[in-house]
Amino acid sequence: MAELGGGLLVAGTTSDAGKSVVTAGICRWLVRKGVRVAPFKAQNMSLNSFVTREGAEIGRAQAMQAAAARVEPTALMNPVLLKPGGDRSSQVVLMGKPVGELSARGYHSGRQEQLFGTVTDCLAELRRTHDAVICEGAGSPAEINLRRTDIVNMGIARAARLPVVVVGDIDRGGVFASFFGTTALLSPEDQELIAGYVVNKFRGDVSLLEPGLEMLRGLTGRRTFGVLPFAHGLGIDEEDGLRVSLRGAVRESVVAPPHGEDVLRVAVCAIPLMSNFTDVDALAAEPGVVVRFVDRPEELADADLVVVPGTRGTVRALAWLRERGLADALARRAAEGRPVLGICGGFQLLGERIEDDVESRAGVVDGLGLLPVRVRFAAEKTLARPVGKALGEHVDGYEIHHGVAEVTGGDEEFLDGCRVGAVWGTHWHGSLESDGFRRAFLRRVAGQAGRRFVPAPDTSFAALREEQLDRLGDLIEEHADTEALLRLIEDGVPAGLPFIPPGAPAAEPTRAAWAEGSAHEPGAEAGGADRDPDAGTEDSARNADAGARGSARNPDAGAGIAPRHPGAEAKDTARHPDTEAGGPIRPSDAEAGSAARLPAPGPGGAAPEETVPWGSPLWGRGRGIPLPPPRPATPSEGAITA
Repeated sequence: MAELGGGLLVAGTTSDAGKSVVTAGICRWLVRKGVRVAPFKAQNMSLNSFVTREGAEIGRAQAMQAAAARVEPTALMNPVLLKPGGDRSSQVVLMGKPVGELSARGYHSGRQEQLFGTVTDCLAELRRTHDAVICEGAGSPAEINLRRTDIVNMGIARAARLPVVVVGDIDRGGVFASFFGTTALLSPEDQELIAGYVVNKFRGDVSLLEPGLEMLRGLTGRRTFGVLPFAHGLGIDEEDGLRVSLRGAVRESVVAPPHGEDVLRVAVCAIPLMSNFTDVDALAAEPGVVVRFVDRPEELADADLVVVPGTRGTVRALAWLRERGLADALARRAAEGRPVLGICGGFQLLGERIEDDVESRAGVVDGLGLLPVRVRFAAEKTLARPVGKALGEHVDGYEIHHGVAEVTGGDEEFLDGCRVGAVWGTHWHGSLESDGFRRAFLRRVAGQAGRRFVPAPDTSFAALREEQLDRLGDLIEEHADTEALLRLIEDGVPAGLPFIPPGAPAAEPTRAAWAEGSAHEPGAEAGGADRDPDAGTEDSARNADAGARGSARNPDAGAGIAPRHPGAEAKDTARHPDTEAGGPIRPSDAEAGSAARLPAPGPGGAAPEETVPWGSPLWGRGRGIPLPPPRPATPSEGAITA
C-alpha cells in the first residue's frame, strides 16, 4: 500500500440501508487478511454512544466497527457526533468532547463547514497509520438540500478522492430505482466517484436478480460488487433509536433454549430520546431471557424485570412516563417488591428530585421517588470508564451523563448508585456485558420475581459479539467480489465512469427573487430546512414552509421539469462527434468549446420543436418532453466553501 493508506466510502440509498453492517463486514474481512484497517465516520447522529479509553465520546457504531477491525476505538474514527435533544437541535460533540448545543438551522448555516478541516485531518491521520480506512456515510448522498454543507458523504469523498459504493436495502423494495436515482441526482464531479453498488438483505435465488443487475449496469455504467443475503440475528449495535420505532420489538437469544425451567421476561420502557438501549443486548443474549420494548402500563404487568434505560432528556422522559401512566405502574411494582432497573437517565428519574438548568432548563423537578437520590445537572459532562465490583463480581462499564447523583440512603450501594428493595439504579452503561455480574444480577431478579430461571453458566457476551462480527466478515467474503473491492480500496475509483443525467439541481430561486431579477443563494433551502443533519429523508423534521420553498420553480421552466446542475446540458450530456463509444464530454472539453450545444430556446422561453429522442443522453428527462430554458449561472451547489 502507498504511504497514505487506501480508502473506501460506504454510502447508502437511505438511512438503515446497511451501511454500518457493510462497513463492519469489510473491516473484519480485511483484518482477517492481515490488512491494518480502521473505520471512520466523519459525522454521526446517534444517541447510542461509547467512551474510549482516553475518555472521548464517539458513536457506538464506530466502536463496533473498531472491534470488527480489531483496533482500539479513538475519537479520530468519529470526530463529529450529534446527539439529538429534540427534533430540531443537537448537542455537538467534537473530538469526543461536547462543545455546545445547536439547532439544525444553525448547524447548516456555517458551523458544519467549519468542522470540515478537522474531519479531513482525522481521516488523513488514520490513512497515514493504517493500510486502509473504510468510511461510512450518513443517510443518503443524494440529500440535495444538504449537499452544499455536506462533510460526511460526497463532501469527504471529494476531498479525499475516495471511491464510493452505495448500499441498498432490497428487502424494502425499489432498490434499482434507488440506485439509479441516487446516482442521477449527484453532480458530475460526485458521480465520478460512484464506483458501484451493494445489494443488501436479499432473500431468494440470486440468479433471478442477475438480469436486473445487468440492466442497472447498462443504465449507469457501474457494476454491483455484491448481493448480501438477509441475515437473521446479527445482534450488532444499532446506531440509534430515532429512525426505527422499537415499540413492540422483541429480542432474545437465538443460540440456545432456556437453561432452567422458566424464561425471564424483561420489559424496556421505550422513553423519548432513549440512549444506549444497547445495554439490554447482553440480557437478550442470555438463553431464556426475552426482552421487549413497551410504552403502555399494562405491558409491565407480566414482566419479571422492567428496565428504564438511558435518555438524552431525563425531565422529558419523566413527564412522558407520567402522561402514559407508566410512572404509577413503576411505583406499584416497587411497592410489591417486583424488580426495576434504572440505567443512567433512567436511574436519575427514579430518584427524589432533579435540578436541571443544563439539559431541559426546567429547574427543580420531582422524580418518581423510588430511590433516595438527588440529581443536579452540571455543565461539564462525565465521560468515564469505571471498574468495580457488585454482587461479588467484577464489573466494567462506562459513564456518559451531565447529572451528578447524591445518594442519601438505600439498602446497599450498587455501581455508584443504590438499591432499595427490588429497585436498582446506576449510572454505569455496559455493566451487564460483564458475564459474572450479569448472571448474579439475573439470579437475584429471578428470586425477587419468583421465577425458576437459571442463567446459563457459560454465556460469554464478548465471544458472542466476536461471532457476530465474524459473520459480517463472512457475508462480505462469501457474497461480494472481494478482489474487485480490494482493487477499489488500493487503486481508487476507475476512470471513465459515465455521467447519468439529470445531475444535481441548481439552487432554486424564489418567485420573489425572480421578479426582482436576483438569484436565491445557492443551497439556501438546505440551510433553512430544519432537519436532522445525519438523517435520511424519512427521519428529518422539516420547516413548515420548506416544501413550498423547496418546490418553487423557475416561472419560465417548461413542463415543471426539475432544474439541472448549472451547465450540465452543455458540459456533461452533450456528445462530442469524436468521443469513443459515445462517452460523455468532460467539463474541460466543454469549456474549450468542443462540446455540441443544445438548441436555443424558442420564443417566450419555450423549447424548440425538437424533443429528446429515446436513447439520447437526455432520455432520463422523459421521452418527448421539451427541455427547459438555460438556467442562470450560479455556483455549483456541490462546492465546499471556506
